Amino acid sequence: MEREQVVALLTKFASGHEDLKVKGKASAYLAINGNMFAFVDGSGEFCCRLSKEDRAAFADAGFDASDVIRYNSVMRDYVVIPDALLSDTPKAQAWFERSVTYARSLKPKPTKKS
Repeated sequence: MEREQVVALLTKFASGHEDLKVKGKASAYLAINGNMFAFVDGSGEFCCRLSKEDRAAFADAGFDASDVIRYNSVMRDYVVIPDALLSDTPKAQAWFERSVTYARSLKPKPTKKS
């Protein structure tokens, strides 16, 4: 999928939650309580943060649950949602919803704004 299509999908998924707003330019992302949990990188890969149990279920469903590495750093808890899954919007949205649930369970990060 083209990056613009993937960002549009992220925006569509976020629209189901009135407290979510897509931020960022180079990498469109979503965050809850200061915790980023979903993003589309510059190449158009859609990544979601999942709980340990959901990552195992993602792998059991036949998807690659290996570590996501960006800027030489492992992004803990993230998986890449493959294009084949993104093409099945209801299934992709179900994984997105699991990511939202996990993000809401995380401890809020203190804001850096004064």
